[in-house]
Amino acid sequence: MYEKIRILFVICILTFIFATPVYATETGNNKTADTQTEENADTADNSDVDLNGNIGPFEFNLDTGEKAGGLTSTLQILVVLTLISLAPSIIIMVTSFTRILIVLHFVRSALGTQTTPPNQILIGLALFLTLFIMSPVFTQINNEAIKPLSNGEITQEQAITSGIAPLREFMLKQVKPKDLKLFMDIAEIGTVDSVDKIPTTVIIPAFIISELRIAFIIGFVIYIPFIVIDMVVASTLMSMGMMMLPPTTISMPFKILLFILADGWGLIIGELVKTFY
Repeated sequence: MYEKIRILFVICILTFIFATPVYATETGNNKTADTQTEENADTADNSDVDLNGNIGPFEFNLDTGEKAGGLTSTLQILVVLTLISLAPSIIIMVTSFTRILIVLHFVRSALGTQTTPPNQILIGLALFLTLFIMSPVFTQINNEAIKPLSNGEITQEQAITSGIAPLREFMLKQVKPKDLKLFMDIAEIGTVDSVDKIPTTVIIPAFIISELRIAFIIGFVIYIPFIVIDMVVASTLMSMGMMMLPPTTISMPFKILLFILADGWGLIIGELVKTFY
């Protein structure tokens, strides 16, 4: 049995060895002159030939589409994607969003309601209030920068300069002079003739510090009436000998009642929006 298998295996090997050259030879002889001519033509078209007739490497061309206007479209897409990625930081840092959100958190903490309203509600309210307050600035940016750039009336550099000008004007109205001077001293910028010469990189951190200061001042004012209620309730419980009862459990309903009677949301949001005008 094993001898038959061994003989069959040897026969297969010999057949493969002797049959391969014959197949290769027959295949090579079947090539026509036309096929060889076409191959030589393709080789000549896809290669670089120097003066001596030597075939060099393939030529690599990078077509940016500048003639067809593709390069401008590519750069516009890049700018749009960059703005989209930086949009959250821009909305938070250079608009009224920071002050509004901090004040709303102070209101919730003063009421002692823990997670009511939830963070999503406060952030959404702060976002829509920001759109309401910043709508004139956004409209100006759209009219002076975005539309002219889309129509090809100005260059991208001019669009950036025109677009950032309304934001600079808004921030300079809200920033405190001492905060602006602080960052000018850190940046070693001396006295300037006009605010137009102050770099935007100095205005933005000064504006953020000013927003934090104003938000904390408003939060302190909001806390005062609620602290009075906590003190009255705590004194009453101590005089009644109910020391084991947490004062916040009793004072929270009274604080909510006071907030409702005073129309707290309308009062706080109305006065908060007026601080930007």
